[in-house]
Amino acid sequence: MPRRVKDYIDISEFTSLDTLIRYLETIRDNLPADCGAELKIRGDEIFGKRLTITYFREMTAEEMDLEARYAAATGEPREEARLAELQSKLDEMPYRKRKTSAPR
Repeated sequence: MPRRVKDYIDISEFTSLDTLIRYLETIRDNLPADCGAELKIRGDEIFGKRLTITYFREMTAEEMDLEARYAAATGEPREEARLAELQSKLDEMPYRKRKTSAPR
């Protein structure tokens, strides 16, 4: 099951462009294939700015075990079951086509 993972990179005011480029290249080269990586610049002049890199990765066996354990303990259905339940509810809802008014 793919999971969204965020990696935060703080940008110092004194980081050289060459250092930043090398760091980003290293991150890019170590990301999994087809991970859908995105880069965003966040922050402001008061609190500082940072680069945020997000990407998809597969859950580890330990993470899947923990998720299953907590879902069972809380009695919550798994995410796939919840999505299927919502889809079936949407399929049961009546649909009425709205009347369109003539263009003015």
